[in-house]
Formats: sequence, C-alpha cells, structure tokens
Amino acid sequence: MSNSDQERINSFIYPQVPYLGSSKTEDLAFHANLQEFSQRVSYLCGLESGGKLSSEQAYEQVQCLWQQLKQSKQRNSYLK
Repeated sequence: MSNSDQERINSFIYPQVPYLGSSKTEDLAFHANLQEFSQRVSYLCGLESGGKLSSEQAYEQVQCLWQQLKQSKQRNSYLK
C-alpha cells in the first residue's frame, strides 16, 4: 500500500474538521478532548454491535469517558 493510500484511509477513519470556535487555549483543548470522546464512543458502539463488548461494559466505559470529558471541561473552565 502506498503512502498516499494510507493517508486517504487515515483521513477517512480519522476525519479532521476545522475548529471554528474561539482560539483560546482552553477552548482548543476541550475541542480536542471532545473529538477524542466522540471517536472512542464510536469505537465502543462498534465493539458492542459486533459482540466484542456487552452492553453493560460499553455503557460503563462510555460513562467513564463522559466523566473524563466533564473533568476536562471543568479544568479548562478554571483557566478562564
């Protein structure tokens, strides 16, 4: 597989959307955390749908990710 093919695959699997919000450091950090949360939840949904995780396991992991996202928002709020 050529390098350009790998880049196209990566851009499909890991799409990057330009951030149009505030360019403050705390906003950029939260946006990055939100994108990571979204991607991980997507993976968990796929694993649960494919039978690799139980619904309960997926739910618990999403809850944990949500708590981490909330904490990152609170940490970033203190920077303002």
